[in-house]
Amino acid sequence: MKYLSTRGHAGQPANPEFCDILLGGLAPDGGLYLPETYPQVTRAELDAWRGLSYAELAFAILSKFITDIPAADLKAICAKTYTAEVYRHVRAGGDARDITPVHWLEKDADGRGRLGLLELSNGPTLAFKDMAMQLLGNLFEYVLAKRGETINILGATSGDTGSAAEYAMRGKHGVRVFMLSPHGKMSAFQRAQMYSLQDDNIFNIAVTGMFDDAQDIVKAVSNDHAFKARHKIGAVNSINWARVAAQIVYYFKGYFAATTSNDEQVAFCVPSGNFGNICAGHIARQMGLPVAKLILATNENDVLDEFFRSGVYRPRKAAETHVTSSPSMDISKASNFERFVFDLVGRDPSKVAALWAEVDAGRAFDLSGTDEFARIGAFGFVSGASSHADRLATIRKVYERYGVMIDTHTADGVKVAWERAADVPAGVPVLVLETALPVKFAETIVEALGREPERPADLEGIEKLPQRVEVMAPDADAIKRFIAQRT
Repeated sequence: MKYLSTRGHAGQPANPEFCDILLGGLAPDGGLYLPETYPQVTRAELDAWRGLSYAELAFAILSKFITDIPAADLKAICAKTYTAEVYRHVRAGGDARDITPVHWLEKDADGRGRLGLLELSNGPTLAFKDMAMQLLGNLFEYVLAKRGETINILGATSGDTGSAAEYAMRGKHGVRVFMLSPHGKMSAFQRAQMYSLQDDNIFNIAVTGMFDDAQDIVKAVSNDHAFKARHKIGAVNSINWARVAAQIVYYFKGYFAATTSNDEQVAFCVPSGNFGNICAGHIARQMGLPVAKLILATNENDVLDEFFRSGVYRPRKAAETHVTSSPSMDISKASNFERFVFDLVGRDPSKVAALWAEVDAGRAFDLSGTDEFARIGAFGFVSGASSHADRLATIRKVYERYGVMIDTHTADGVKVAWERAADVPAGVPVLVLETALPVKFAETIVEALGREPERPADLEGIEKLPQRVEVMAPDADAIKRFIAQRT
C-alpha cells in the first residue's frame, strides 16, 4: 500500500509506504497522508470477519493498510495491544474480552437494538483515544527498534489525546513526548492524568491560549523542515495516519456487534471536534462497510456542523472559540477535515491546496452551490450541534431513563442522534460512539445529576498527586527552544 498527500507532494520517497509516514505527521507540502486508494472489503471477508476477536479483526483490517511490516510481526503487535488487561474499565455487566462492547439504551419490540453506546473508553486513560494510541505506541517502538532510531513526539491536546499519548509512550525506548495543552481549559481529572506523570521521557507544556493555538504551534514546527529533521520530530495527533487507520477497526467491530447479518446497515453518531474519529468512519464506509448514515455531533464550536449544513467552512480564531463543558471538542479548525474534503472534491490535490491556502490565511471557503457540495449526501453525512443546557438535559435523561451515566461529549452525541433520527432509515440501529467515561468531567456530572460519578479504583485520588508542567506563551519559537534544550 502506497500513500499520497492531500496536496499532491508526498515528499521522499515519492510513493511512501506505511512505515515511511508512521513517525511523522504532516506531509512535506503541509497536506495529510491518505492511501492512494481505499482497499475494498468483499462480502466474503465481512462474513469471515464476523466473530473475530478485536485483535484478530485489527490485524485483518490493518493488513490492508500496512504492507511493509511482516504479517507475523503485525499480528503480534495487534495481539499485544488489544487485550482485556489493557482495556479493563468496562461498564458493569460488560465483558472486557470484547474490548469495545455495545451497551443498548433502546431496543424495539422484538428485542433488536435501536440506540446503543459503542464503548470505546475502557482503556487506561478512560477515553476513546486509547483505542488507537496504544497501538501507535507499540508500532513506534517496533519501527524505531528496527531502524535503530529515536523520535521526539510533539502533540497538542484539547483534553484526551495528551493523556492517551503519554500513557501509550511512557517508558517506551527511543521516544520522548512533548505535549501542548491549553492552560486551565481542561477538566481537573484530565490535567491530573497528564501532569501527574513523572516519567523522564514525558514533558507537559500548558500553553496560555486555546487548543487551536497549541495545534497551530505543532503545525508550525512540523512545517519547519530543518528543525523537524534535526530534532527528529514526530506526531501522534489525529493528523497521524496510523491513528485514523486504527480507529477504522472499531467501526467494523461495532457493526458486527449491532447486526446479525451482513445484509443489514448501521448508522454511527460521532461527537467530533478535529474530524479524526468520524474520518475513520468515513473511510470504513468507503471500504464497503454497510453504513447508512454518519451523524456528526459538535458542541457550541460548530464549525463542522456549519459546513455540513451550509457548505461554508469557516474556522474561528482562538478568541471566537467557546470554552465548553465538552472541552475535547473546543476546536474551531478541524485538522482531519482536509482528508474528507480531498475525497469530496474528487481527490484533486490542486483543489485542496487552493482551499487550504484560504484556511491557512485565516479565511473561510464556500462550496455551497457546487457539484462537490451536492455530493455530501452520497457520503452519508448529516450533522447537528449541542449546547451546555442540552448536555445537562441529555445526561439527566439518559440516567433517569436507562440508569446509565454518560460523559459530556457522549451526551452531545446522544442528543444529536435523537435529533437526527428521522434521517436514519427505519429499522437501522444507531450507535453513538462513546468518547470518555463520566469521571473525566465530574464537575458537569455533579451539575447535571447532583452526584459524583464513579471512578475506577486504580485512579482514586489522582488529582492529589504531584504535578509537573511548564506554562508557556503560545510561541512556536519558544517551544522549539524548549524542545532543543531537552533533545
